[in-house]
Amino acid sequence: MGGDTLSTPVNFKKEIIMSNTHNILSAAIGSLLVMGLAGNVMAADMQTEKCFGIAKAGKNDCASNKSAHACAGQATVNGDPHDYVALPKGTCDKIANGSTMPSGAMMKK
Repeated sequence: MGGDTLSTPVNFKKEIIMSNTHNILSAAIGSLLVMGLAGNVMAADMQTEKCFGIAKAGKNDCASNKSAHACAGQATVNGDPHDYVALPKGTCDKIANGSTMPSGAMMKK
């Protein structure tokens, strides 16, 4: 019986330490998840624009209706003027050969 009396306080202390550790880890993981979700919401709120003519083959986000394929990841050549990549608004004008309109979509005078 004496052994049971001595081991009970030790086991109780271990349970308290494990419980506190579990709570701290749960809080840390929860806060990381919340921060990650907040980052995704901010990214979704950021305005984007279609930048045509700069996508690498197989890396496009989609294409204009004049393209020979359906959409994302199906570009067959680099720099196809009908395929686009979604970029933060104002970025496309800074990229060589980038255009916010597909080739041939500009109004003719």
